Amino acid sequence: MNRLIFSLVLSAMLWTVMFSPWTAPYVSFWWMMAGAALVLSLLATSFRPRWWKETRWNVLNVCLGIGIAVGLWGIFWLGDKVSSWLFDFARPQVDLIYGMKSGESPWLLSFLLLVLIGPAEEVFWRGYVQHTFSQRLNANAGFALSTMLYALVHAPSCNFMLLMAALVAGVVWGGLYRFFPERLSALVVSHALWDAAVFVWFPII
Repeated sequence: MNRLIFSLVLSAMLWTVMFSPWTAPYVSFWWMMAGAALVLSLLATSFRPRWWKETRWNVLNVCLGIGIAVGLWGIFWLGDKVSSWLFDFARPQVDLIYGMKSGESPWLLSFLLLVLIGPAEEVFWRGYVQHTFSQRLNANAGFALSTMLYALVHAPSCNFMLLMAALVAGVVWGGLYRFFPERLSALVVSHALWDAAVFVWFPII
């Protein structure tokens, strides 16, 4: 459990530096995000190397991952329209999120999101954090705790829409992992594709 606590504290510190209005202007967001993702995925693999052996890579899981990514994009598209109708602050906060990619190469962002950032987040948050909580407590507690923490590390951004986006995505991926832990590879595929789609290929505007 000490390893898990250390990993969670480190993730909170890294996300605070990346997202906090007081520190974000002084770091290169995408390169720090890539570095943080790499560090956390290496920690997860070091502390729980069996996640790879327990993950089934096959055509079915790839197809499921694509389907989950498409469905999640649809949820966010609908959520954007509803939140913009309900709250005046919603769209400006979403625009701030998209502003983080300003001036960056779409090819570079696609590569980082597909190959490193998206997969690494699933390996860490579901394959390590949720799995460990579930083993130490129970599957429902593991799902609830890991989803809450996944959302809360985005709180330093002071962006309500980003926090809610992380919560919704965490509920979807965490909920699927709760019932289908053997489908981690599908979640990895879906997270990678959804990241690239929502940020670069098909932004929700």
